[in-house]
Amino acid sequence: MGRSLRGRTLGFLRRASPGVESAGERCEDRRISTLQFDEDASRRIEATYTTPDVVEQRRVVRAALELGPGENVLDVGSGPGLLALEMAAEVGTVGSVDGVDPSESMLALSRGRPPAEGTADVRFVAGDACALPFAPERFDAAVATQVYEYVQDVPAALAEAFRVLRPGGRMLVLDTDWGSIVWRSGDAARMRRVLAAWDEHLVDPHLPQRLTGLLSAVGFSIGRRAAIPLLNAGYDPNTYSAGLIGFITAFVPGRQGLTEEDAEDWAEDLTALGDDYFFSLNRYLFLAVK
Repeated sequence: MGRSLRGRTLGFLRRASPGVESAGERCEDRRISTLQFDEDASRRIEATYTTPDVVEQRRVVRAALELGPGENVLDVGSGPGLLALEMAAEVGTVGSVDGVDPSESMLALSRGRPPAEGTADVRFVAGDACALPFAPERFDAAVATQVYEYVQDVPAALAEAFRVLRPGGRMLVLDTDWGSIVWRSGDAARMRRVLAAWDEHLVDPHLPQRLTGLLSAVGFSIGRRAAIPLLNAGYDPNTYSAGLIGFITAFVPGRQGLTEEDAEDWAEDLTALGDDYFFSLNRYLFLAVK
C-alpha cells in the first residue's frame, strides 16, 4: 500500500476553520480539530454508510423508533440522507421527514437522492444541533446517530431536540464509546498511539457513559438502552472498519508523535492480516421520551 494510501486520503480531510462562526457556535469545540468534509470526503463517508454493518445499524434504529404512518420525524446530523429516506417509507405520504446537517457537501448528496414514490416528503436543510431551525413541538420523533460525540455543548443540543418534540415524542440517540474498540494489530503499542490520536477528532470519545444523565437533565424519560456491536472478522474492503482505516490514516500524522509513515505502516499491517483480521466496536442506543 505504501505512499499510495496517503494520496487517496490526506487530500479530503482538513481542519475546520477557526474563523468560521455559525448560529450554533455553542456546538463547536475550539480546543480540538474536528473533521470538516469536502465533496470527496462526503462520498467516502456515504460509501461507508452503505456497508452491511451500517445498513444493519439503520435497521436497528428504525425498529427501535417504531415509526408509524403520518408521523413527523427529524434527523439531526442527517449526513448523506440514507436514514431519512428509509424513515420516509415508514411514515408514508401523510408523514414528513426533515434532515438537518451543517455540511453543504453532505446536503448536496442527500438532496440529490429523491425519496421513492409513495413515501413522505423529505426536506434537507442547513443547520446546527444547538440551534435547530424548527418551531417548538414540531416533531413526533427525532434521531441523532453519531452526532453528539462531536458536539461541545451536548446539554444545549439535547435541549433543542427536547424543544422541537411534541409531548410524548421519542428521541433516539446513538453514539460510540471508542474505548470499546478491539482491533488486532501486530504492534500493540503503535495501535494505542493511533487510537489515542484518533480520539482527538472527537469532543467526547466516551459520550455514551454520560448520556443517561444528560438526557434526564433536560427532561427526557429514559426508556430503552442497548449496545449495537460492529464486528468485522476477516479483512473485507466492504466493511465499516475498512473505510475507517483510510480516515484514521489521513488524520493521525502529527498527533501523538505519529508520522505519515507510521500511519501507513499501521494501515498496511491491518490489511495484510487477511482472514486473521479482527475488529469490534460498540455503539450505544438510547431511546427517550419527552
